[in-house]
Amino acid sequence: MHITATEISDIIRRRRSIFPKSYVPGKPVERAVIEQLLENANQAPTHKPTEPWRFQVFHSEESRRRLSAYLSDFYQKNTPPELFSEEKLKKSSENPLRSGAAIAIILQRDPLESIPEFEEIASVAMAVQNMWLTCTALGLGCYWSTPRAALKADAFLNLAPGQRCLGFFYLGWHEMPELPGKRRPVAEKTTWL
Repeated sequence: MHITATEISDIIRRRRSIFPKSYVPGKPVERAVIEQLLENANQAPTHKPTEPWRFQVFHSEESRRRLSAYLSDFYQKNTPPELFSEEKLKKSSENPLRSGAAIAIILQRDPLESIPEFEEIASVAMAVQNMWLTCTALGLGCYWSTPRAALKADAFLNLAPGQRCLGFFYLGWHEMPELPGKRRPVAEKTTWL
């Protein structure tokens, strides 16, 4: 099947962050769908090729409960009283439970450091974009969250040397209407030489 430039442009322009509060409660994201997302992520550009993306999938209810407990515990233990928000605590606890799945996005640094780290971070981000565009095409909501708890999740995720978590990618079926984009014109950001 050939996809036209118009079709791919449409998917790119419809991509949105759909937050867990908008997910249909109790509606799981099927394993086959998650495998499709991960396979598409695996097709991202990579230099050398280091393929620096790694994923941990919180799919079962039990695993999402563990993630919920970790996030709420981290927030309570690491937030100064003057910055503490019951609403943020509730959100950190509920996001994994409202989701049909959550995926830890992990950078695996090339052990030889043969390319700059920013190139590997960019590759991981492109892998996530591939997942995001696939979600858009499927009508699946998703959101990349980077709370401090994610960035400090080495022990929770049992990460190996050279790995670090770059956030959690929440997934869920939703019934949100299609929302217009909020981008300023590209002409404001472009210089032709």
